[in-house]
Amino acid sequence: MSTRILPAVGDPDAARLIATLLGRLPAAESAGPLPDSTALLDTLARLAAESVDALPEVVLVHERIGPLPALELVREVALRFPAVGVVLLSSDAGPALFSAAMDCGARGLIGLPLSYEELAARVQAAAQWSAGVRRHLGRGPETPTGPGGRVVTVSGAKGGVGTTFTAVQFALAAAASGRRTALVDLDLQAGDVGSYLDVQFRRSIADLAGIQDISPRVLQDAVYDDRTGLALLLAPGDGERGEEVDERAARHVIAALRARYELIVIDCGTQVTGANAAAVELAEVAVLVTTPDVVAVRAAKRLVRMWERLQVRKAEDTVMVVNRWSRHTEIQPALIEKITRTRGARTTVPAAFKELQAVIDAGRVQDLDNRSTVKQALWKLAGELGLLTAPTSATASEAPSAELAVRATAGPLARLRRGREG
Repeated sequence: MSTRILPAVGDPDAARLIATLLGRLPAAESAGPLPDSTALLDTLARLAAESVDALPEVVLVHERIGPLPALELVREVALRFPAVGVVLLSSDAGPALFSAAMDCGARGLIGLPLSYEELAARVQAAAQWSAGVRRHLGRGPETPTGPGGRVVTVSGAKGGVGTTFTAVQFALAAAASGRRTALVDLDLQAGDVGSYLDVQFRRSIADLAGIQDISPRVLQDAVYDDRTGLALLLAPGDGERGEEVDERAARHVIAALRARYELIVIDCGTQVTGANAAAVELAEVAVLVTTPDVVAVRAAKRLVRMWERLQVRKAEDTVMVVNRWSRHTEIQPALIEKITRTRGARTTVPAAFKELQAVIDAGRVQDLDNRSTVKQALWKLAGELGLLTAPTSATASEAPSAELAVRATAGPLARLRRGREG
């Protein structure tokens, strides 16, 4: 489902220009411009009578609207329809008008003449705010679309447990099911998503780190559209550039991806940084991969405890996936779940590395045979986690980690620093 935009523009020339620019926005659905304030309020009232969900996420108000003055119209829309993000368009974009618009309830101010970049950024921000309000009120749709795209993180207890392979297969399964999926490599110093999929691309997530407002066009320049149907946002080729991606940058990137993709799968690697801690904190589903051996299980327990100390995520809100399992393994999934106090996935991944070796060595894991028991298990697990279809209220309650973790006021990076000082 696209972000719905309803413009109210009294000037015919401005209306045509706005309609043209809105038509270029990705994942956006723009209605025809309404000519006056009366038509706008009547339209919103009619939609609200159906349900809050029928209202557009964003309303654009042009400065030449009438008969109600633009600021008064912004105030009226904000008061009567609080789940709608209102953005004012004006040739005066100074601090005085900005302050007045915010006092009236606007979610943004765009200067005229219009630029595509500013329009895209302000619309995206207003849409994210609107979606957040609706989710908070319990009135938003369960389907994680538009600004509400679902985030799934995959972390590893230690190196070599199969974190990246699991993340890649989750993303491939979701894309194959028809979901618009992005795969993000947040293993910033040792990311191998590109190697697993035989992709070389000059852009990475580090190129987005210094950008305050990530517009759809800027995001698209950094994303590689793979032939598998995945949108790939890779880790930097030079590991030292990973330091550029801090907690703030990670949050901005994830917010931008939510606005464009139904599902965002993030490979967080095995190290805890401010960036991947923020991702785990924001995720609807946080997966932790381990193997059924003493060293890996101890590492999983250590990581889960660290997340709890830093208030990143509770243990019970983490889904534990056991990789390379067999019936002859001494440490069984139930014991791992008890030791780590996490939620164990019902599906385990069998120990069958011979099935994988050829495609991993070739860097073509997307070519793994459908008869592979490992692929079948991971794709089944993706279905168990609700990644293959948009979750409904029923499946959301069944998902092992459907509940959001309690969010702390301070960010993970600040807590990491405090932990080091202590």
